[in-house]
Amino acid sequence: MKFNLKQDWALLSKRAKIFYIVFSVLNLLLFLALVINSTAGFIPSIIYFVFWQVAIWVYYMFRYKFRKKVNGGEWIDAGMFAIIAATLIRTFFIEAYQIPSSSMEKSLLRGDFLFVSKVNYGARVPNTPISFPFVHQYLPIIGGKAYSEALKLPYFRLPGIQDIKNNDVVVFNYPGETEFPVDKKTNYIKRCIGIAGDSLKIVNGQVYINGKKPAKPVHYQTSYRVQASTVINPRTLEELDISEFRYNENSGGYTMFMTEANRDAIKKLPGIVDVEPLINPKGSYPEIFPYIPRSLPWSHDNYGTIYIPKAGDKIKLDTVNVWIYKEIIERYEDNPEFRVSQGKFFIGSEEITEYTFKMNYYFMMGDNRHRSADSRYWGFVPEDHVVGKALFIWMSIEQDGTYSGRHKTLFSRIRWSRLFNRIH
Repeated sequence: MKFNLKQDWALLSKRAKIFYIVFSVLNLLLFLALVINSTAGFIPSIIYFVFWQVAIWVYYMFRYKFRKKVNGGEWIDAGMFAIIAATLIRTFFIEAYQIPSSSMEKSLLRGDFLFVSKVNYGARVPNTPISFPFVHQYLPIIGGKAYSEALKLPYFRLPGIQDIKNNDVVVFNYPGETEFPVDKKTNYIKRCIGIAGDSLKIVNGQVYINGKKPAKPVHYQTSYRVQASTVINPRTLEELDISEFRYNENSGGYTMFMTEANRDAIKKLPGIVDVEPLINPKGSYPEIFPYIPRSLPWSHDNYGTIYIPKAGDKIKLDTVNVWIYKEIIERYEDNPEFRVSQGKFFIGSEEITEYTFKMNYYFMMGDNRHRSADSRYWGFVPEDHVVGKALFIWMSIEQDGTYSGRHKTLFSRIRWSRLFNRIH
């Protein structure tokens, strides 16, 4: 098979030539950024650069030189284009996600399909660029990892159009997983309650940021104890859009997860005796972050004060806050030799009394405050784990049997009123 660069270039259409030149310039700028502004080094960066140059060139050569000579060439061409285009779009621009759990109800519902922008906060260059298209962690059917760590790149983020703000709905990689590279950890979605540099406190379920009450999310939801003199018809709860509830046989009442609007509506039902919020009191809860030898009297409704580190912050360590920041120092900022010994702090053999943070960190919470595993349970989200900003819902399908176990057709389960709603 003969290759002649000059002749092969002449085969390309004018549009293809322009695209390849523009792509090459952008790819070169990314290569220079990786070499100059990250710890990637020359060899991994040049491999990543050459991979994309060759991938696009191979596609064009097949399309303009070999497509008509191969059986099914049109289908192969379409498949190659779809893989390359989708990979570029998902990596650097926008990606689709599905809500699998109720941690963000009623802001986001199970069965909502979202578009998440990589552009707003700046797209990350993949840590593991060698991976199977359209698959996150494991290969379907045959199993096994869907990525290779033969080529690994350090954290590097392209410039974004905004910083993360308080109350943004953010998709990120779950920090608690250690068995995967950062970009292959499970995707979570929560609301960013506290940004880097904030002090956060929760008192009886009310969040305070830097001593002030922020506005609650519009569809914020928590749990209530509902006492009724009669059994409530599940159809009535469906009409009120209350999908999460359980009957307590011992007390004869209900635990319901509701928005404030739901609460006000259910109070008006006949037979309702009392509706009161369930507040977790202060106490010793071993599952609450931070996990220190002498537990702090915190709960998921009474939490903090806790300071959220900002890049460049220098914090003096003591026997309490060291347990708040230990995981940051040790794991997220790559100091595996950090240790606490007899009230003193060491990185290797060097004793330290203060620490300067390298990254920004964020405190994430679900809008369904009593049904969300979030930063109250596993701590801060590092900036290198941030995937993107949730923009809008493009499809929403109610889970079959959500209300009262009734089964519906697929068409009737589509939540038409939620389609193309912006996420607030």
